[in-house]
Amino acid sequence: MRRLLGAIQFLTIIPVRTAAAPPGEAALFFPLVGAALGWVGGKCFSLLEPRLGAALAALLLLGLWALVTGGLHEDGLADIADALRAHRSRSKMMGILKDSRIGAFGALALIVILAVRWQAIVRMGPEPAAELAACLALSRAALVAQAYVSRPLGDGLGAAFAARLSTPTAIVALAEGVGAAFLPGARQGAALLSGAVFLTWLLNRWFDARLGGVNGDCLGGTSLLVETFCMVIVSCRDCSL
Repeated sequence: MRRLLGAIQFLTIIPVRTAAAPPGEAALFFPLVGAALGWVGGKCFSLLEPRLGAALAALLLLGLWALVTGGLHEDGLADIADALRAHRSRSKMMGILKDSRIGAFGALALIVILAVRWQAIVRMGPEPAAELAACLALSRAALVAQAYVSRPLGDGLGAAFAARLSTPTAIVALAEGVGAAFLPGARQGAALLSGAVFLTWLLNRWFDARLGGVNGDCLGGTSLLVETFCMVIVSCRDCSL
């Protein structure tokens, strides 16, 4: 129970009044919490869509998720967009990652990601709960996978998270993500899982080449990018898979 509460505390702004496990241990339930966020969000969309239309319902859903999660992953994406946008030294990029201010590239990245997610949800249809649960679970599993295989940078939250992340915890979390991927069905699940694995691997290689490892911003950015990519896969109605 401490691990589940720790996952809720880390991934959302929902208050947890009892003692919770640290993030590295709570990672056991990260995909489960992600799946719950996606499922509940999908049901909210289904309730709002007949009354407000798909476009407005999807926009409100994205706002709800940002509110519940505290914009945790959006902040990471904005930081890495600002830091990695040009050929800079590693020390300068790390300095930008530590800067709490958002730059032009960070703002642009958030706008593009918001627009893509918005349109992807609109295209999913009136009952997207299973699809969104799969997308959000895989994005949290990607975060765990990257933290486990990558070299942590600095001494921030990302490094502390990776230091407490054990092999059994990572295996169970990844198994949860794999299971959740198939909630929409076998064919779509295979496409989602393949896409999530490929993008996580690609981002991990990129961060390693540019920064020499990953920090909390990289983990958060990866989670949001994988989530968005999975939503795009789901929304591709003409996909042959």
